[in-house]
Amino acid sequence: MTLKALRTKAKSAFLAGVKAADPVGTLGQAFEKQPLSELKMGKYIIIAVGKAACKMAQSAIDALPVGANFSAIAVTNYENVMDIDRCRVFGAAHPVPDANGQVAANEVISLLKNATQDDVVLALISGGSSALLPSPVQGVSLDDKAKVNEVLLHSGFDITNMNLVRQALSNLKGGGFLRYAKPATVRSYILSDVLGDDLRVVGSGPSIGPIGTIADARNLLVETGNFDKMPEGVRTYLETADERPVEPTQMATLICSNSQSLAAMAESAGAIVMQEPLIGDVNDAATRILADVEMHQGKGSFALAYGGETTVELTGKGRGGRNQELALLVAEKASRAGLTGTWVFLSGGTDGRDGPTDAAGGLVDGATLERIAAKGGIIADLLTNNDSYAALKLSGDLLMTGATGTNVADLQLFLMA
Repeated sequence: MTLKALRTKAKSAFLAGVKAADPVGTLGQAFEKQPLSELKMGKYIIIAVGKAACKMAQSAIDALPVGANFSAIAVTNYENVMDIDRCRVFGAAHPVPDANGQVAANEVISLLKNATQDDVVLALISGGSSALLPSPVQGVSLDDKAKVNEVLLHSGFDITNMNLVRQALSNLKGGGFLRYAKPATVRSYILSDVLGDDLRVVGSGPSIGPIGTIADARNLLVETGNFDKMPEGVRTYLETADERPVEPTQMATLICSNSQSLAAMAESAGAIVMQEPLIGDVNDAATRILADVEMHQGKGSFALAYGGETTVELTGKGRGGRNQELALLVAEKASRAGLTGTWVFLSGGTDGRDGPTDAAGGLVDGATLERIAAKGGIIADLLTNNDSYAALKLSGDLLMTGATGTNVADLQLFLMA
């Protein structure tokens, strides 16, 4: 198979994985298994938050009993905003929260506070909710929350630890929907971007519950040397706030996760599914991938499929994301290892957005470093500065899909011809 054909195959398989996480189909299947019943007195309150919010909101509205009384709000990132009949749609910033997200959060709180015991809240949660629905606790400003997010994104924390801190500083995260909506019934439908599918972690668990306590969040920041990096209002709150009551989780349904998309991608590519997820530092993940490749060399053509979510501890001021960094590191390590043959490696975010860039990730091959050097790039300097976007732009290896309207973490694929 030619290099061009191999690259086409990799991207096609990745898109098959993304398609498997289509929120319209997966949520529709959930409603088919457990149809929404007609309410005798109350109404349905639909609150969709995350990168898949608009598609999930539309799917829920379509599944309502004929003539049902309902109110609906969808909050998503700007790239995924779409018009929905009889639903208020709010665009907000991701990954660092903005004022539009706070306006949306206030509207969500207002709707939940007016819920009655006869109402049913449909909480439709997908990845990205943590940044898209900021509702800072008393004494903490939106600017403070933005600063916290920036520190967390640079810390190398995994998503569980990041969302533990976010929950502690939010009125809505960590079960806030349950507190505000009481005594209404809350049913959650969740599209998971979290490996292991801990529903408290997805979107910071607004309709599920907290990962830990406020004290747990403070201790984590202290132990990792990040507490003093927090704004004064945040430090004060974490040191003095009382723990909040925890409401019991009500019905929660996982509608799709990374494992389903991984299986679909692997089937499309004829790949072996590597069961251990790619997590932790991108450098370690790249080393593992090259070790897996070495184990399969000499067996002719092969394909390895991974799912996961790596982390990057930033040391430079460049631009990129974990998937672009991972792809570039695989290319660099493959070159140093003297990997031969026709091969490609793809790493992409299923939401179509890797870090603060317009790329989903990277799609590299054995000639990537040569193309970078031919354009004047110095790979060592680019990696040191965490400038993976610039590097992959030089080589023509940025994976561009546009916003996908879903999010089930990341997918990786190695193909050897």
